[in-house]
Amino acid sequence: MTRKLKFLDLFAGAGGLSEGFIRAGFEPVAHVESDKAACFTLRTRMAYHWLKARGREEHYANYLNGTINRPSLYDQVPDRVIGSVINNEISETTLSDIFRQIDALLGKRKLDLIVGGPPCQAYSIVGRSRDRKRMKGDKRNYLYIYYAEFLKRYKPLHFVFENVTGLLSARDGNDNLYFKTMRDLFLDCGYETEFMTLSAEDYGVLQSRKRIILVGRRGKATGFYPEPDKWTPDVLVREVFRDLPTIGAGKGGTGPCHVRPYRGTWQYEAGIRNEEFPVTWHQARPNTEQDLEIYRIAVNLWNSKKVRLDYNALPDRLKTHRHRDSFLDRFKVVASDLPFSHTVVAHIAKDGHYYIHPDIKQNRSITPREAARLQTFPDDYFFESMSGIPQRTPAFRQIGNAVPVLLAQKIAEKLKEDW
Repeated sequence: MTRKLKFLDLFAGAGGLSEGFIRAGFEPVAHVESDKAACFTLRTRMAYHWLKARGREEHYANYLNGTINRPSLYDQVPDRVIGSVINNEISETTLSDIFRQIDALLGKRKLDLIVGGPPCQAYSIVGRSRDRKRMKGDKRNYLYIYYAEFLKRYKPLHFVFENVTGLLSARDGNDNLYFKTMRDLFLDCGYETEFMTLSAEDYGVLQSRKRIILVGRRGKATGFYPEPDKWTPDVLVREVFRDLPTIGAGKGGTGPCHVRPYRGTWQYEAGIRNEEFPVTWHQARPNTEQDLEIYRIAVNLWNSKKVRLDYNALPDRLKTHRHRDSFLDRFKVVASDLPFSHTVVAHIAKDGHYYIHPDIKQNRSITPREAARLQTFPDDYFFESMSGIPQRTPAFRQIGNAVPVLLAQKIAEKLKEDW
């Protein structure tokens, strides 16, 4: 195989799945995403890849260093690169326009692969528990129908559909399992499907994160599932944090920070550490007095019993969140002496997260860069906002919703063997 395999990323988010496939040698034709901030993140990343492939990385370094702004960075790459990120909600009314844009980007080339998964809230067990209708009737439940329209139009050899494990038990208003219904639909489109529940910590990611990875193959063949090769490095979670500078609550910044020397190997092997570009987004949100009190309770509980705090066990005066039947582990201890952390979640921007460094105890929330490293995003990945002024909340949301890059890479490497 000499030509690069072409793929389309649907519901692309900030591009964790896409970045893994790019690392494995696939080439993106287009990304489709409804979130505007995530689209800017994708455009910035596509600019990075285009510049790096042509030996012009200094423009990207200038952007991270703050010497040029976002429009100036985008001016360095062709319009088609920026235009390959399609900011649109996938729906019946938008399909024709999205198809038109993808067709123009694809030209006479063949699309080999489609990747992506609809927003997970409609299938997640937590999401259903918080909604009195259990998400039945939610339009996000049916986005897989539009996914099938892309399969019918472009007929790739494979597709990769990812989602939360709650997809296995989610049912529609007629008590039918969505998962079975969607697999039947994909079969009608000409695709056999196989799936596994993959745990990120089995593939070099220092984070416990389970995802349903459904893979479809055009035709009647079976037994094609690209189960990734496992990798469980002999390191602990402290490997994520050990070279980042010590900062206090409300300190740090979105711009470059000075990292300490790193003498390990995992950060390099996981594709995180990159000496060519500055490390950004090491910024902690401010703590309130209430935060600090809850952190102390959470940390003391972890240190004494290795038990995570149940939000409802807090004194009433400290319980200010309205939803108390889900997300009860809002204030989690990211313990550095374990082989992997808890799942990094999208609501991390609002909920307290504290980590214990073995040498330096920092009483603060986790930073976007630390969360990004737990998700195995490379240090040169920059998370954008709509305005161009960096903001923690959209950065955390994008990071928490992403597929870990290293997990995506492992899937892509194994899938590539089928061509």
